[in-house]
Amino acid sequence: MATPPLSDRRLVERCLNGSDRAWRDLVDRYQKLVYAVIMKYRPGSEAAADLFQAVWLDVYNDLPTLRDRDAVKPWLMAIVRNKCFHWKRKQSRIQDHEVLGEEPDDLEMQAVVEADFADELLRDQLVREAIERLGDRCQELIHLLFFAQPPLPYKEVAEKLGLATGSIGFIRGRCLRKLQKRLEELDAI
Repeated sequence: MATPPLSDRRLVERCLNGSDRAWRDLVDRYQKLVYAVIMKYRPGSEAAADLFQAVWLDVYNDLPTLRDRDAVKPWLMAIVRNKCFHWKRKQSRIQDHEVLGEEPDDLEMQAVVEADFADELLRDQLVREAIERLGDRCQELIHLLFFAQPPLPYKEVAEKLGLATGSIGFIRGRCLRKLQKRLEELDAI
C-alpha cells in the first residue's frame, strides 16, 4: 500500500526547516494547479514560464509568514491570482486598449470570473490529492479508466493490471467508494 502523502502542514514545516525534498514535494503537489490558473490569463509560453517562476519565488519567500499551515491551497491561489492580475494589468497598460479590447472595468470583471474558475481548480486539486491517498492498484485503475486518452475498454485495463476482465467492475466500485471516503476526509464533498 502506498505511503500517504504528508499533510500540507507537515510539508510546510519541513520546508521551513530547510528540507529540499519537502520543497520539491510542495511544488510537485501544486504545480498543475498553479499552471492552470496562470494559463487562464492566456499569457504566451514565455510569460507563463516567468509567472510560474515568480509565483514559486513568492511562495518560497513568503512561506514563513503563512499563519494557517493547513490553508496552503487558498493562500497559494491568492498569490497566483494576484501575480497574474498584476501581470495582466501591466500588459493592458503597455498595449493600446483598442488592440486589447479590454478596459480596466473588464479586468475587474475578469477577476470575478477568475475566482469562480479558481474554485473549480481547487476542486480538481482535491480530487488529485484524494487519488494520491489511495493504494497503488486503485490509483492505477482510476487513471486507466478515467484519465487515459482515448478511453480504454475494460479488457485492455484488465490486461494492463493483470486482472480478469470480469473483476474490473467490482474493483472499480470498491476503488470509487474509497475515493469518495478520501474526498470526504478532505472536505471536498
